[in-house]
Amino acid sequence: MNQIEILYENDEIFVIDKPAGLAVQGGQGVSHSLDVDFAEQTGQKVYLVHRLDKDTRGLMIVAKNPLAAGKWTKLIASKAARKEYLALCIGRMPQKSGVIKENLFQHGEEKSAVTHYLVEREWNLSSLSLSDSSVSSGKEGADCGKTSIQNGQEIALSLIRLKLETGRMHQIRIHLAKNGCPIAGDDQHGNFKMNKVLRKAAGIKRLQLAAVRLTLPLKEGERTFEIHADFE
Repeated sequence: MNQIEILYENDEIFVIDKPAGLAVQGGQGVSHSLDVDFAEQTGQKVYLVHRLDKDTRGLMIVAKNPLAAGKWTKLIASKAARKEYLALCIGRMPQKSGVIKENLFQHGEEKSAVTHYLVEREWNLSSLSLSDSSVSSGKEGADCGKTSIQNGQEIALSLIRLKLETGRMHQIRIHLAKNGCPIAGDDQHGNFKMNKVLRKAAGIKRLQLAAVRLTLPLKEGERTFEIHADFE
């Protein structure tokens, strides 16, 4: 079991950097999870305040008792605590900044979902390292159209900063994919065949999404925590 980095601690909460690949909550078929591993590391029971996908690295709040968990869950929901994400994406957004407002269906119910985004960087990656002369990259899931990547052709990549106004499951991943800019390494909602191209061309093997900035209303005043995304 790897140590989970603690960035801050008070009498109510820990602020931690959850590694990519670690599930937040245990269950059937889960050998390691944050709620179990972090409790062993700290020697006390811990309480989840919010969640991140297993494959998403990033900043999280973990409470020390049920009362604190209830308090911080409400703070997260009230937007008093602010979260920002970075995503390495395949393609280009239609605009450099904007708001995505597309409802999502979850558990048989349509729910509103709002994501704010800002494109921080755009560049092209050469596919010269590909051994195949041609790789089809038809979209699996969201409708991003179909393209053909030839050996030596450049692949468009974008680094996008995101803020959530709502917190639906996989909201960022779905919203970006539906707008033609899926997250690299996302085989569930993104472009499976293009991900295979990037594994060969750039060694990208996991979801390129991280919760990199967290601003909290602490007793001593508002404080911001930040980590480096270190995408592959």
